[in-house]
Amino acid sequence: MTTSSRDHLEQALAKIADPNGEGARACLTVYADTARAAADRSDARRKAGTTLGPLDGVILTIKDLFDVAGEVTRAGSKVLARRGKPATADAPVVARLREAGAVIIAKTNMTEFAYSGVGANPHFGTPGNPADRRRIPGGSSSGAAIAAADGMCRISVGTDTGGSTRIPAAMCGIVGFKPTAKRIPTAGAFPLSFSLDSIGPLATSVADCALADAVMAGIAAEPLAPTSLSATRLGLVKGLVLENLDSTVGPAFEKAIAKLAAAKRTDVTLAPLAMLGDVNAKGGIAPPEAHAIHRDLLATDAAGLDPNVRLRLQRAADIKAADYILNLRARIAAIAAMDRVFDEFDALVLPTSPIVAPTMAEVADPDDFARRNMLLLRNTAIANFFDVCAISLPVRLGNSLPCGLMLFGRHGNDRKLLQLAASVEHAIAA
Repeated sequence: MTTSSRDHLEQALAKIADPNGEGARACLTVYADTARAAADRSDARRKAGTTLGPLDGVILTIKDLFDVAGEVTRAGSKVLARRGKPATADAPVVARLREAGAVIIAKTNMTEFAYSGVGANPHFGTPGNPADRRRIPGGSSSGAAIAAADGMCRISVGTDTGGSTRIPAAMCGIVGFKPTAKRIPTAGAFPLSFSLDSIGPLATSVADCALADAVMAGIAAEPLAPTSLSATRLGLVKGLVLENLDSTVGPAFEKAIAKLAAAKRTDVTLAPLAMLGDVNAKGGIAPPEAHAIHRDLLATDAAGLDPNVRLRLQRAADIKAADYILNLRARIAAIAAMDRVFDEFDALVLPTSPIVAPTMAEVADPDDFARRNMLLLRNTAIANFFDVCAISLPVRLGNSLPCGLMLFGRHGNDRKLLQLAASVEHAIAA
């Protein structure tokens, strides 16, 4: 007998409420009553022989930065919770999920303003990593990863500006997907970077990520067609992305690559990465955009912000408008250069992060926080700058702590990447 949506929901609510679990830190708002009503409607449809699609009755969480009608959008910030005005409508992605019958159980914790890969939040607490509760969850979609990994939902919806779905997925041993940015509307999601923000799912399987992605993108949620690895051209990225791999990530990544021997594998050094380095040397794109978004708040309520987030925002204050404009122009050329790389490859392969999740003590000092944050973001941020789609797959090959294998796909080839990722997921789990 198929378990009802209501049964799944009650199990998830019990997980959230467990005083020995991470629910209080992972889920900032719990929609118990409205979720029960939505689950009951889904069960009634199923009993009547109708359905709204494959997401009907599925338990989801959404990141704290999505608008929900009638609520203040906090974005992980107590300052915004105090100053903000209630949203007048659901964000388009939230509306699409509801229309597809999804049962939204909670809003999940996050790095304040989504501005770090660590996942720490001094205002609402930092949820502990499922593999070791003393360790960070990764961010910025920290609560999303914990909720999906710990069974508080089946799918979590997060955002990704420099790796914010993929980093916590890798740290927590699940799947995280970053689509081509324009594919899913970002309206109603509190912004970090107008140029780089994207919205993506986290789940324990590629199939579930693909399901949520399709609904949010407004396309048919069809099963993923199998892809033959023997017909696949993989570019194994060398150089910077392999530097400073820790003693867990290095061996685990090599074992995962060995599992892909059926594919045509070719080493590749990504020449366009030099273009990213040039742009970052002149202040980048996300920092000045983030500063512009929060400039007024910094002037009036800076003391109420996470000190690590505040410092990153303040550092961008002196970036010159001319440099920012030239950076935007340089990015256009860089995107075109990266796109040409995919004339030769179906996907690029690299570690999601060079390190496993640090302990919370290891990021307590601001300098240590900044150093590890940059390491966590180093590989994932490449995909956002070059506007490609990307996915992190969990590697469980004897490594004591989770880490991730990441695939980059061509701009707009999201469905193809998801199909390939499902085959890679199977291969590295075998």
